[in-house]
Amino acid sequence: MGQFAEHVYTGQEDIARIESRAAQLDGETWVALTLDDGTVVEGVVAVRPIVQTFRDPQGREGINAVARVDDAGDQAVSHYVWLDRIREIRHLGSS
Repeated sequence: MGQFAEHVYTGQEDIARIESRAAQLDGETWVALTLDDGTVVEGVVAVRPIVQTFRDPQGREGINAVARVDDAGDQAVSHYVWLDRIREIRHLGSS
């Protein structure tokens, strides 16, 4: 993912939202994530995401995080999901 993110956040409410989502995504947990565009990503969270500092395209610094979700249908396929794009997390069990 590097050091750049499309969106970064500095407000306490936004940071708390991203931290909360990271805390809900334990490693080796089956989840269905509904994204802001309606896409649903279903699979196993590889490891709990870590909230980190990134820069946006304008060079502003802020936080975001990425979750790696191994696809439910083909675990050789990994999805990298920015936590700010997640609208709903549904837990489906443990792997």
